[in-house]
Amino acid sequence: MITAGDFRKGMTFEMNGEPHVVLDFQHVKPGKGAAFVRTKYRNILTGATREEAFNPNDKFETARIETKQMQYLYSDGELYYFMDTETYDQIPLTYDLVENAIKYIRENDTATVKFYKDNAFDVEAPNFVDLVVTETEPGVKGDTATNVTKAATVETGTVIQVPIFIEEGEKIQIDTRTGEYLGRSKE
Repeated sequence: MITAGDFRKGMTFEMNGEPHVVLDFQHVKPGKGAAFVRTKYRNILTGATREEAFNPNDKFETARIETKQMQYLYSDGELYYFMDTETYDQIPLTYDLVENAIKYIRENDTATVKFYKDNAFDVEAPNFVDLVVTETEPGVKGDTATNVTKAATVETGTVIQVPIFIEEGEKIQIDTRTGEYLGRSKE
């Protein structure tokens, strides 16, 4: 059990049977009346964000969020199969759970899967991935104005903006949190 007075950024707690994470908090002691904790928090399952004031003595259960590194195996068109690399258990996940990560992971790549009460609720790709450009327009010689970009399709099928000098077959590094080109791969 934790109290609202113990809230810190990143702390997880259960309220109304659902897990939440504290995004921001502020202890307020007004001149008149009782102290309270102004809290901004996000529902981990739905992503909904709320702001609410709690009594510092309000008690909450700690939400236990488990994360596992899992290997993406394949998709059968509807479900995406991930394997626990320690137990070799396979779990099928729907597109809405893998939507953000699947753009940047290939078969056999590792991703972070988050669980709440043994149910997967989120899949995260590594922060940085190296992918091969499979399709892009050729750069035009002489078109060298600064920050000119063009669309490029990478091997996972995702389209990102890259500088005009990048050509098909090149391996590039991408920040999966923003979907931005970082540079040519160091590999």
